Parts: sequence; C-alpha cells; structure tokens
Amino acid sequence: MDQTTATPIAFLDAYSPAEIALRVREIGVAKAAMPVLTMFALAVLAGAFIALGALFYTVTMTGGKTGQLPAFGLMRVAGGITFSVGLILVVVGGAELFTGNNLIAMAWASGRVTTQQVMRNWGWVYLGNLVGAVGTAVLVWLAGIQSMSDGAVGETMVQIARGKIALDPVSAIARGVLCNVLVCLAVWLCMGARSVTDKILAILFPISAFVACGFEHSVANMYFLPIGVALAAGTSMPLSAVDAVSNLALVTIGNIFGGTVLVALVYWTVYLRNSE
Repeated sequence: MDQTTATPIAFLDAYSPAEIALRVREIGVAKAAMPVLTMFALAVLAGAFIALGALFYTVTMTGGKTGQLPAFGLMRVAGGITFSVGLILVVVGGAELFTGNNLIAMAWASGRVTTQQVMRNWGWVYLGNLVGAVGTAVLVWLAGIQSMSDGAVGETMVQIARGKIALDPVSAIARGVLCNVLVCLAVWLCMGARSVTDKILAILFPISAFVACGFEHSVANMYFLPIGVALAAGTSMPLSAVDAVSNLALVTIGNIFGGTVLVALVYWTVYLRNSE
C-alpha cells in the first residue's frame, strides 16, 4: 500500500484537546501583552459584531402583524442560528470579545501572565465592547430599524429588554454562567479548527444552544438593554436604566465565573497543571 494513503494527513485533522489547551494558553499570553489602542479598537469591533448578531436575532424573532409564529422551540433555534453571526465575525474577522477573553485565565493559572495584565485586558475589552454595542444601537435607532414590520421589530426590542430586566438576581447570574460556558466552549472548539468552515461549524451549535435556551450574554445585553430602554421611554411602561445596569452587572459576574472557572480552569487542571 502507498504510504501516502495509509498515513493520516495531519494538517487536515483538528487539533487535539491537549494541543488546544496549549494554543489557548499562548494566545492568552499574546492578548494580555497587546497594546491598549489595538486592544480597544478590536474590542469596539467585537461589540459591534455581537450587536449586529443581536439585531439579526431580533428580526428573526419578530412575527408579522398577521399570521402565527412557528413553534416556540423552532423560533428559538432559528434565532440562535442568526445570532451566531456575531461570534463568527469576531473569530473569523478578528476582534476582542470580553466573554471569550475569560479564557486568558489559562495563561494566568500557568503563571504566564499576571493578575494585573488580566484585569487590564478585561477592563479595556469590556469598555470597548460597550462602546461598540451601544454605538451600534444608536445607528440602528437612527436607521429606523425599529419601525420595520409596522413597528413589530421595535416591540420585540422592548420585549427582549423587558424580559432581561425582569430576571431575579440568581437567575441572571446563573444564566450568565451557563451562557459563557457555551461561548467559551465555542471559542475552545475554534482553537481546534484548521479552516474557516471548521470555525463556523464549531461556533454554530454552542451559540445556537445558549440563545435557544435563554442564557444571558453580557456583551449582547450591552445592545439589547440600551435600545430596549430607549424605545420604551415613550410608552406607558418605561424601563428603568438602573435596573438595566443591574442586570448587566449580574450577567457579567455569571459570565466571568462560567468562562474562567468552569471552562478555562477546568481545562487547565486537566491538560496544563503539570506543564512548565
């Protein structure tokens, strides 16, 4: 038998989990050392990308004035698929996303970056994500997207924000934990991919799952909450900006725990705790 046909073509195979752990650690080191201006600019892009995915989700979840919506589960899955465009743009296009950057904890646990470097990255990236998401919300407002389908899209925007603000603290944190477990697993799987197609497929299912299940993503909420609060301001049932900020804070806490403890530190324990 020809040896070229008998030997697997290594460069077409996905990276193994142990190799992924090493790649995530080294990328974490590079992210922590990134210049502030570069980091912030890429974070603004990521906030905008996630906001665009959130807008796509909103339009998908909006029913017409006449006709019945498809079954609940199917609508949620469709919304999850469309929302996935946000992380696809982040990963393939190149951007800095706070929730994904929770994986820097692997480099921190290995002693390759300091706590100060981690906080520096998370702080600037979180701020950049906020600027990008809110800026996109403003552009969506100015574009009048909320008036689509005779105002039904705007009603959906308000309903989404209202549902998030109505969550009790425990639910908000728990949904944040579950969300970033899946988001960081999506990024983890992308680190095992060797092509753009592989990366898109690696993103699609975990992100669709977290959206369909109603979990909470802090960067997405940086878009959902401002535009929902703004649209509800002129109604008989306005939304509280203070409650929106409270929801964002609670979801952020949950995201950090889910991404760092339940993904990054678990994989560090399995693959890297005895490494140099």
